[in-house]
Amino acid sequence: MTMMAKMSCKFNFSAGPAAIPSDVLKKVQSELLDWNGTGMSVMEMSHRGKQYLPIIEEAESDFRLLLGIPKNYKVLFLQGGAITQNFMVPMNLLNNGTASYVVSGYWSKRTFNDAQPFNGIKLSATSEPIDYRKAPQFNEWESSKEDAYLHYCSNETIHGVEFFDTPNIKDVPLVCDMSSNILSRPINIENYGVIYAGAQKNIGPAGLTLVIVRDDLIDVADKRTPSTFNWKIQSDNNSMINTPATFSIYIAGLVFKWILARGGLESIEAQNIKKAMDLYNYIDSSDFYYNRIDSGNRSRMNVPFSISDDSLTSKFVSEAEESGLYGLKGHRLVGGLRASIYNAIDIEGVTALVDFMRRFEKNN
Repeated sequence: MTMMAKMSCKFNFSAGPAAIPSDVLKKVQSELLDWNGTGMSVMEMSHRGKQYLPIIEEAESDFRLLLGIPKNYKVLFLQGGAITQNFMVPMNLLNNGTASYVVSGYWSKRTFNDAQPFNGIKLSATSEPIDYRKAPQFNEWESSKEDAYLHYCSNETIHGVEFFDTPNIKDVPLVCDMSSNILSRPINIENYGVIYAGAQKNIGPAGLTLVIVRDDLIDVADKRTPSTFNWKIQSDNNSMINTPATFSIYIAGLVFKWILARGGLESIEAQNIKKAMDLYNYIDSSDFYYNRIDSGNRSRMNVPFSISDDSLTSKFVSEAEESGLYGLKGHRLVGGLRASIYNAIDIEGVTALVDFMRRFEKNN
């Protein structure tokens, strides 16, 4: 038996695929071989069969309820991860026009770069010159009334930068990548033209991407857009122009019910605020650890931090795993350490992490 097999994960701080609520996993386990008396696993069902249809319909209904999605917005269950939307967004919205992009970290920079093959892509604002330690302020954003859209990422998982307010933009549709903080707090959907999110942070397993599109933006795609990438065609076919990520949708639906049972997004936000405060307060109180992100943009979901003596980083990760705390190694691009504290990580998990950090500091 390997050393990894001997260790037991108590809390998973991975950035994604990330922790899924244990109650949801137990529900999946209990239904794995026989869903609702059908004698079939959900992963075996035809996506067009009468057994599966209620699963995707209920998932969409609960998702709409959680976020307060108005009737004039479509909800799509797509594949390819959020990165696929880096070209699906311009394919569906640009229409030979222009678009502006805000760059606040690695992922929004990648989104901007991925859109470059399309003509008319402009840089609205960037915090790259300050190493993404603070998000570009709204008054720094530049766009044109003629733009087809303005794109930004509400939370950067690698750099740990989050926007907590929504820019007040009336003349240009706002497109937002919310992959890593969707369902972490209430939002006003009507401030946005399009929202998209990969599922593997706060929604469920990898393989599913949710897209919310306002009706007036659903049918302006470039005519060369392939059918599976065309939001209008996907919407007209209930996200089933081809086989959707059926099992991921099923688990996402269970996660939506898990959030609703805990009081919805207001309750989830309160817990997320406390978790983040507890962790940041300890980091700030220590000369051993540090976080470089401006306090006004510190992510509640992804907390990057470093040890003053970087030679201790590998030892920290190893001993954390021995204590059952997984996924704390920082992203390869920035190094250091990172704790992703999505909805499925409760206050007990953050307390366990802080206790370990305190012990490690004392011993080193």
